[in-house]
Amino acid sequence: MSKHPLRKDKTCLNCRHVVEKRYCPNCGQENTDTRKSFHELFVHFFEDLTHYENSFWKTIRNLLLRPSALTKEYLSGKRMSYLAPVRLYIFISFVTFLTIGLLPSDDDHDPVINVGSEQTPKKPKEEVPAVMGVNLDSLAKKKKAEAPEEEGLVVGDYESVHELDSAQATLPEAKKLNWMEYRLERSFAEVNTYRKKHPEEYDQKLAESIQHNIPKAIFLYMPLFAFGLWVFHGKKRWYYFDHGIFTLHYFSFLLLTFTLASVLIQLIGLLPVSWTEAVNIILAFFLMGWWFFYFFRSHRKFYGEKRWVSRLKGLALFFINIFLISFFILGLLIYSMVNIH
Repeated sequence: MSKHPLRKDKTCLNCRHVVEKRYCPNCGQENTDTRKSFHELFVHFFEDLTHYENSFWKTIRNLLLRPSALTKEYLSGKRMSYLAPVRLYIFISFVTFLTIGLLPSDDDHDPVINVGSEQTPKKPKEEVPAVMGVNLDSLAKKKKAEAPEEEGLVVGDYESVHELDSAQATLPEAKKLNWMEYRLERSFAEVNTYRKKHPEEYDQKLAESIQHNIPKAIFLYMPLFAFGLWVFHGKKRWYYFDHGIFTLHYFSFLLLTFTLASVLIQLIGLLPVSWTEAVNIILAFFLMGWWFFYFFRSHRKFYGEKRWVSRLKGLALFFINIFLISFFILGLLIYSMVNIH
């Protein structure tokens, strides 16, 4: 119970009801003075932090070391001892993308090359580098070679909207782009224009756009992940809500371990040794293996099925999600590109 003194006025500041004791019977607000000294504010903050810390660290420990334990505890009704799934996901998501934004990248320092005893900045590349392993210029040239202009418009191959409109006007009606295709192609033409005018800013803007849109993509993908679980399990025993809680906990685990691995990789990079790259590769494989193992372990323990049945369903869900994630990554890349300017 709070130790702050009660107000002499018995009228609730929130809803204007009469407060006979400490808490308003209508809205539940405590009838204490809202203006506090720095000492009182510090003590109140420390009390809240201590209370939050007990449930927080217990939740994190179970999330990392006990697959499906949080989901089973939550659905069994034991909810006061742990953070709520939505609150947990929002908090970890915030910490993850804040950490990614704060961690230094390779572009934070000007690259240099050694020439004798002097260091000279590298000349910027004239070609646009690859995005997620795909060189956009090479891809556009390949498409143009495979689909000549006389056979129709080539996607992503126009440097300006004017060039696109000119090409569109020369084609017969049967080969012209429809409204949806034209809007997409127009967006790519605008991106090409921006890339041509601001080549040095393009890569940075694209990376920032992708990073900004990743949380949205994950948030949109989670219902699909839960729907896949719903399809593969009994409808009488399990509700979609149950699969949603499982999904929130699993994605919270993914984000948390990804954050920890990112920080660890940065720390390893500070070591003055030559084998840091090999350690990073090993760490990346370990992380992916942990994700794979964690899903199968939590899936079997939560749904309580036979080992071989759980593994078959897990493998099916794994390949389905790999297929869906590929489309989401492509959609994320396209969306980020068309909104880069």
